Amino acid sequence: MILDSLSQAARYFGIHPRLEQAFAALREFDLMHLEPGRYEIDGDRIFLNLADTSLKQPEEARLEVHNAYLDVQVLLRGEESFGWSPRTELHQPCEPFDTERDIQFFEDQPQLYYRLLPGQFTILLPEDAHAPLVGEGSVRKAILKVKL
Repeated sequence: MILDSLSQAARYFGIHPRLEQAFAALREFDLMHLEPGRYEIDGDRIFLNLADTSLKQPEEARLEVHNAYLDVQVLLRGEESFGWSPRTELHQPCEPFDTERDIQFFEDQPQLYYRLLPGQFTILLPEDAHAPLVGEGSVRKAILKVKL
């Protein structure tokens, strides 16, 4: 898990060859005025999900993992917390891994919580179990999906 400000994004381009293109796409879209939805950047290799969504109480947010994509979650409006645990520490799956949606949920409790503010991002790798959308109110966020 990585947490940083958008102004520091270039520090992380070496993690994956498509990250530079993914972050560049953020600058090309008018994210505050664009309609929520899915936007292709490089076919299924990089795409953006833009969402306006309500937040949940910690006990309602389930940990999730992905195999085929890494997440770059960028907060645009509001304040959001994430639960986090190492994937290797999960023991209570809710259901089998859904390969079509690239997701699996778990009942385990997060080991820690961290907060995201507007202008910050978090990179979540397959080994990062995360419970997003924790807090009060609602947020606008961009979720870049980058195929591994």
